[in-house]
Amino acid sequence: AADLSFVLAAAEEIRETLPTGSIVVNKSTVPVGTARLVEERIDRADVRVVSNPEFLREGSALEDFLHPDRVVIGSDDADAAAAVAALYEDLDTDICITDARSSELIKYASNAYLATKLTFVNEMAGICEELGADITAVMNGMGLDRRIGTSYLSPGPGWGGSCFPKDTEALVHIAASVDLEFDFLRNVISLNHRHIGRVADKVRSLCGGTTAGRRVASWGLTFKAGTDDLRESPAIAVLSLLGDEGATISAFDPAIREPIPQLPDADITADAVEAARGADVLVVLTEWPEFADVDLAAVAEVMAERNVVDARNLLDRDVLDDLGFKVLGIGR
Repeated sequence: AADLSFVLAAAEEIRETLPTGSIVVNKSTVPVGTARLVEERIDRADVRVVSNPEFLREGSALEDFLHPDRVVIGSDDADAAAAVAALYEDLDTDICITDARSSELIKYASNAYLATKLTFVNEMAGICEELGADITAVMNGMGLDRRIGTSYLSPGPGWGGSCFPKDTEALVHIAASVDLEFDFLRNVISLNHRHIGRVADKVRSLCGGTTAGRRVASWGLTFKAGTDDLRESPAIAVLSLLGDEGATISAFDPAIREPIPQLPDADITADAVEAARGADVLVVLTEWPEFADVDLAAVAEVMAERNVVDARNLLDRDVLDDLGFKVLGIGR
């Protein structure tokens, strides 16, 4: 994403240095109408601006760039759009050519829809818990419907990261700028915050109602496995709630080795078992696959109490049961 003021300042800075007939391509997530504003700042009839938003996921950016689901190109100049489209002609993918405003909005709409899908799954998980159903089975059954598909149907502690929170809030603001109340998306954002609180409540329930004076071990800090990104991490959000009420936090994350400012008092360990030492409850908050391979018997030996909140439904429930753990998952 790029700050609009930065983009416009950059447009003015390069105005005099652009070769004749240049095409300026914007790949950032920017407010709708930015392409036109950049054209106005450059103020040269021979320079055209094209919106070409990126759709790169953290942890798989190179794969996503070389094998994209689609390429979106937006411009009010058909020749400029065609010239940018030609850069992608060797890729085996769909190329969507549209106007600049639609192109800019596609990125926001895509991320808002994915955030909505994740919120739906987490809300369904709450229903499954109350009715005694299994969210994994429910989502597997839904995913077999070709109209729905299997992606983004896994429950978790809530969504976060560098894109979803920012882009959902931005889309609400974009709607408000034309006097439209996007109440649906406002509710999606609110429900995600509520779900994060529900995960914290699960930890509290295993500690007798409060984590004050208790030790909580976390497996995971980043918002997503395969990255070291802590921005808007639901793991951080859950642990902050518990820390604020007096819990002592220890944590292990394969990508984090140093203390972090978001949790300045947390004990960041270099080992999953060590993080659990002396803990009253272990909470799994990031979907690092290696967590599923940790020796749970060794974990049981070092914990003060055998309690687990598996917010990623990652650990072997049968093994935990055999070891005498009390276990709360998401939607099961």
